[in-house]
Amino acid sequence: MNIQRARDILQQAELLCTAEQVQAALHKVAQQINGALADKHPLVLSVMGGAVVFSGQLLPLLNFPLDFDYVHVSRYGDAREGGAMHWKVAPHESVRGRVVLLVDDILDEGHTLATLQQRVLELGAKRCYSAVFADKQHGRPKPVHADFVGLELPDRFVFGYGMDIEGAWRNLPAIYAVKNQESGSGMQDAAIPGEVHVSPK
Repeated sequence: MNIQRARDILQQAELLCTAEQVQAALHKVAQQINGALADKHPLVLSVMGGAVVFSGQLLPLLNFPLDFDYVHVSRYGDAREGGAMHWKVAPHESVRGRVVLLVDDILDEGHTLATLQQRVLELGAKRCYSAVFADKQHGRPKPVHADFVGLELPDRFVFGYGMDIEGAWRNLPAIYAVKNQESGSGMQDAAIPGEVHVSPK
């Protein structure tokens, strides 16, 4: 995407959550995690690349000892139909016996998060929690639900605060939606073919 197209997309987009609302949701999640995991010494696994902004701002708000690592997943085939999972960076054996906290940007269909949780538990984790900044409300059953959620978003294609559109605007402090697009489920993956950002999550 060239610079002008990126600017045009942002100019035409609808603001869903201001930077202030985003920060309020961030602090809410941090407070919930502090209350639940303060004595667990968890291993925090950030899901690249959508969760990079959320993770980076969340960690300084957590007031307990923790270890940190990341995982990175991509899909082959049609992301909207699930596709085949490919681990770019898979969870390591270091999860064995640990309490693990998965941190992701948005929970859409739930498939990616469910796969990650299953893999972490297969490797011997004692417990696997999940925190997502946003939970997309599309009315369909999800195979997994996050333990900690910042805010809920409508079923639209969203970007900003770690979520991209055609590779751009992860760096926005607020969250926007593409205008004139009623349903966003599955389309988040289609922004960059093969790359898993949100859906099917």
